[in-house]
Amino acid sequence: MNSLEQAEDLKAFERRLMEYISSLQPATLRWRMILIVVSVCTATGAWKWFIDPDTQKVSFSSSLWNHPFFTISCITLIVLFFAGIHRRVVAPSIIAARCRTVLAEYNMSCDETGQLILNPAANIQ
Repeated sequence: MNSLEQAEDLKAFERRLMEYISSLQPATLRWRMILIVVSVCTATGAWKWFIDPDTQKVSFSSSLWNHPFFTISCITLIVLFFAGIHRRVVAPSIIAARCRTVLAEYNMSCDETGQLILNPAANIQ
C-alpha cells in the first residue's frame, strides 16, 4: 500500500470517527439534561426533607411517605443509574479513550471530537 492510499485511509477513518462521535452528542446532551434535572429535584426534595421538623419525630418510612417528591425523585435517580445513565453521559469520551488506546500502537492519538493526532515517532537507538 503506497503512502497516498494510506493517507486516504487515515482521512476516511478520521471522518468516520468524527461522524460517529458527533452523532453521539445530541443523545449525550439529552441524557446530561435529564441527569441534571433529576439531580436537582432530588437535592431540592432532600433539602425539604431534612428541614422538616416532623422528619425526626416519625419513622423513616413515614417520613418518606410524607415527602413523595423526594421519594419519587430519589427512586428515579437510582433507576437511571442502574439503567446506565452514567455511561450514556460520557459515551463520546469513552469512545475517544478507547480509540486513543488502539491508536497509541501506531504513534497516533485523537482528541475528544475524533480528530487524529499524529505523534512523533520515538527515537530507537
